[in-house]
Amino acid sequence: MTISKLWVLRSLWSNEKHDQKLTTTPSAAKPSAPKMSGIKKYIVTEPWLKLSCGLGEAPFWEDVTNTLRFVDIIKCNVHTVDLKKGPSSHKILANLDISIGVTGDIEGNDSEFIFGGKHGYGRFNRSTAEYKYIRKVWDEAEIADGKESRMRANDGAVDSRGRFWVGFMTDPMVKDPVDEGILFRLDPDLTLHRMLSGVTIPNGTTWSADDKTMYFADSPTKSIFAFDFDAETGKISNKRVFFTVPDDMGENAVPDGHCMDEEGYMWTAIHGTGKVVRISPESKVVAEITLPTDQVTCPAFVGEDLIITSAGGDGSDPTSLAGSVFKVHVGVKGLKRYRFKENGEIV
Repeated sequence: MTISKLWVLRSLWSNEKHDQKLTTTPSAAKPSAPKMSGIKKYIVTEPWLKLSCGLGEAPFWEDVTNTLRFVDIIKCNVHTVDLKKGPSSHKILANLDISIGVTGDIEGNDSEFIFGGKHGYGRFNRSTAEYKYIRKVWDEAEIADGKESRMRANDGAVDSRGRFWVGFMTDPMVKDPVDEGILFRLDPDLTLHRMLSGVTIPNGTTWSADDKTMYFADSPTKSIFAFDFDAETGKISNKRVFFTVPDDMGENAVPDGHCMDEEGYMWTAIHGTGKVVRISPESKVVAEITLPTDQVTCPAFVGEDLIITSAGGDGSDPTSLAGSVFKVHVGVKGLKRYRFKENGEIV
């Protein structure tokens, strides 16, 4: 079905709250017995970290330091939590003058991480909270057309060869999103490649355990797509639908961020539903996490736990859990996350 611009603004970035009132035990996450459908159910009733992120995204486990980082795209914040200390150690590492959509670690550089931001790719210094662009994405004609001001990074990931894939989209704070987005690939030598065009809301770039398939969502299509992936060259081909959100999940239900576990299953946030679902390699839903806010955005693994970000927080309602961060034990670990292997000159 067609998803209107009005839906995009209402469902993905508005501060209207559609919180679900769940009445279960007060534990943070309680798996229940599978129903006849065979789908394992988890119910989360409380946040692990109560916040009011406008658009919480990009949870990332720094396993070397056992630190969680994530961003608020709308409020231009970078958040961190020392996982040894727990939620009480939460702090806002930076209030920036640009939005950051996604981050990745850098091979041989523990003082900085790479990011996809408002105008392109950059490095962020963990100690000074300062950033520097290393590769902007738009050419002179596109800048003249206004793309540098009306576009921003949204989601992405680093592949097994150290290339950083980032999807850029129309910034809804500037203009209603349309299908002018691009999926870029930044190689270690800092050459930039345009891998997909005509994208509206890019989300959830991941790879299969055998590294032969890449997955990518364009949210308004309601679908997650699969591509044949050549790890040596970074080329993708043979686009096809891997999973489409079922109609019975509702009109506003769209795939958002996702991650892969060691068993080859995908965990994807279904924005507009308060659900994260586990999808088998055969595209079947086999588990479902229900959370107390509709605007779930992205899951990421921390050991055998899933950390899940959300959106829609504006601080006006102290009882709202929109924009909080949630945690649930799922009993499986995530696939290895790779580091960007930078060896080129800044452009």
